Amino acid sequence: PKTMTTPFFPAYPWDKSSFKSMPVDLQQFQKLDAYALKVNVKSSVEDLVKALLKQARTDLEKVRAIWMWICHHIEYDVVGYHNKSQRLSEAKDVLQTGKSVCEGYAGLFEQMCSIAGVQCKKLSGHSKGHGYKIGQTFTGKSDHAWNAVYIEGRWHLLDSTWGTGFVDDSVTKFTYRYNEFYFLTHPALFINTHFPDNSNWQLLKPTLTLKEFESSMLYNSSFYSLGLLASHPETPIIQTVNGKASVSVECRSNTLFTFKLKGTDKHGLMTLKKHGMKLDIYPQETGRHNLKIFAKSSKAEALERAYDCVLEYVVECESVDKARRFPKDLHQPVGPSWLSERQGFLRPSHREPIIHTNDGRCSLTFTLGKDISVLTSLHADGSGPTEDISRQHVMQILRGNQIELKVHLPHAGNFVMKIYSKKRSDPGSYDYVFNYLITCLNTEVKWPAFPERYSKWMEDYEILEPLSGLLPANRNVQFKLKMHGIAKVLVQAENTYPLTHNKGCWEGTCNTSGCKEVSVMVHENANHSFYSYVLKYKVETQ
Repeated sequence: PKTMTTPFFPAYPWDKSSFKSMPVDLQQFQKLDAYALKVNVKSSVEDLVKALLKQARTDLEKVRAIWMWICHHIEYDVVGYHNKSQRLSEAKDVLQTGKSVCEGYAGLFEQMCSIAGVQCKKLSGHSKGHGYKIGQTFTGKSDHAWNAVYIEGRWHLLDSTWGTGFVDDSVTKFTYRYNEFYFLTHPALFINTHFPDNSNWQLLKPTLTLKEFESSMLYNSSFYSLGLLASHPETPIIQTVNGKASVSVECRSNTLFTFKLKGTDKHGLMTLKKHGMKLDIYPQETGRHNLKIFAKSSKAEALERAYDCVLEYVVECESVDKARRFPKDLHQPVGPSWLSERQGFLRPSHREPIIHTNDGRCSLTFTLGKDISVLTSLHADGSGPTEDISRQHVMQILRGNQIELKVHLPHAGNFVMKIYSKKRSDPGSYDYVFNYLITCLNTEVKWPAFPERYSKWMEDYEILEPLSGLLPANRNVQFKLKMHGIAKVLVQAENTYPLTHNKGCWEGTCNTSGCKEVSVMVHENANHSFYSYVLKYKVETQ
């Protein structure tokens, strides 16, 4: 066989264009793949290869046919894994029983290639497979076997054991699940999980040391097959600084993410970005915590699918930032993103997930997509069940396709504002879209509720004054309301005060003495005596 004088692959940077070490067009393999799956010859390894090669001309096609057959006909031998005496690794035995451990997969692959006239080597080394723990060291002899094949003038790597499926952590159950990723994997990606005993077989320049392999981040095949490109930090063990740790992921296209820190997503703040996500973690107890990050494609057909675990970190926390206890109503991801944009909330005034307000007031605006109706809920972070106080403390104003959400907080603290929407033309219910965290540290803040709005108060009406739903007693109060399509407006207190129409606004004063509440009524038609209530204010008690 030829010696190792083939050109090496540059390890860094991996050019991110392909996961393969040579151009592979999977569409062109469809017929060959289907043929290889159907071949059912168990008489001898020679006969099997002969049958497979009927449809394969080039070395690449031969290797592909052998790979496809092994990945769909040999299952991982969980009994043999635990019990050496029952292990069969000879190619003919593996073929007869249809079972083996990695040693047998790699041996069978090597023998089938040899019969097919393709150079192939069985490689051994350490792998980050089932049971791998972050930061562990590898000692003693190698624990895994795979192959290198020589095609079109250079060596390429593959692992048919991992291409076939996976075992659970205790290696008691094997599940067939074909994985394309481990066929001719680019060496710069293969080194994530496979460390050969002979470092030449990394096929990389420069090569990694075992120490570097042990401390490097584990990027699994799901990470790459979902189009994720990189993550930061690039080391799997992270220390918190002042109780906080941050992780970010870069990806090619819009991707949905979730995370679990010690099994919950309550102690973090995740935001989706156009090309990835950012996550700030605030563990609420010291010690070592496991952080898992999951992802899935945002394409419509993938939405029903489950999330795949793509990254794992260990977060070492020395001190806890108690101030960063997030409200239990907060939903990940936080803040606006391509996801809320896709649902019709364009050009948000606040792009960040947290809105800090010093005086307890803030105003959010969006441009709405076509035919969208909006609903909000506001939740204070309390110990008890949190009720929705948005009716009293959030005011919606629609101006054309612009919506404004005015928020007046009743007190200091953390609040979650959830935003829902539905198509106007839809009779159905509203769907949750996204949420913000609103924080106010100023303990003097105490905004009264907005006035109560009735169903005849249209969403494009606007209160210019008074915005407070609680009016001072025994005072003249100025009213200025933007309303259209009505003939007459009255403010009813102890007495009744008409408002006058002026440039789209209805204006006037009313005196609050002698009454507990003040209502605004409108006549929709000058000839009718019938009127509707649109607003109600309370008056301060003496």
